[in-house]
Amino acid sequence: MRLTLAVFLTAAVAGPSLLSGAPQAAPPRAARSVHLRYEAPEATAFYSEVRVEQSVPGSYFEVCGFTGGYFGIQEQDKGRKVVIFSVWDPTEGDNPNAVPEDERVEVLDKADDVRARRFGGEGTGGQSFFTYDWKVGETYRFLVTATVTGKKTAYAAYFYLPEKGAWKHLVTFRTLAGARRLERFYSFIEDFRRDTASAREVRRALYGNGWVLDEAGQWHALTRAQFTASGATWEARDTIDAGVVGDRFYLQTGGDTATHTPLLSVMERPAGDGRPPELPKEP
Repeated sequence: MRLTLAVFLTAAVAGPSLLSGAPQAAPPRAARSVHLRYEAPEATAFYSEVRVEQSVPGSYFEVCGFTGGYFGIQEQDKGRKVVIFSVWDPTEGDNPNAVPEDERVEVLDKADDVRARRFGGEGTGGQSFFTYDWKVGETYRFLVTATVTGKKTAYAAYFYLPEKGAWKHLVTFRTLAGARRLERFYSFIEDFRRDTASAREVRRALYGNGWVLDEAGQWHALTRAQFTASGATWEARDTIDAGVVGDRFYLQTGGDTATHTPLLSVMERPAGDGRPPELPKEP
């Protein structure tokens, strides 16, 4: 799912009449995608954390999203779990083979146990997977850094391994980003199974202790976020929610979820005792 400005806009509520004899809408294929859009300046590093509270196969808990890329964890089929990081080509279209070689995302470096490939069908670009059996109820940490050289930006993805107490560099992708660093930060939950039954299942996660590092070397805490949702007509519209629990935001979608926070609301969480991370050494 390629995120653009349209993703953060909520479509007007519309549907067929429920009067006798009127056609009835088909059941939704998926739980609705829900997002947090953070207020922050352009940055050279973006850090955030997630704790999944409810998950089912076909769930993407995206943590560090920005213009041109995103980073998070997925539960795929049969309980297989991965860390995923993607960066888009600067071109339009969905055919990865149609993109000129000099406009394709480059793989500058990656860990041996990380798979990297090109993708298409939702825009085109580079995508990486690290197989990791993350657990519901545990907190995981994510970091993206951006380094500009000419018109290109190299985005390095790091995932913190709690069992080793250390950052793992997954991959560094470089793309033609027009000297852009990191901007327009967001997180989301997505149901990518989309088999109708998945709309009846709950997905929930807490997001918090988010930070961005500006060009002057100043960290900014991500304490304000707007609640937005997809406008796709084939998603369940009403079973969504967001809010604040303690010093973290939460997102929830699907199943019997009740809405307590209106869409487009701007929420603020307490700063708490969170601290920005120590940046790992560049690979």
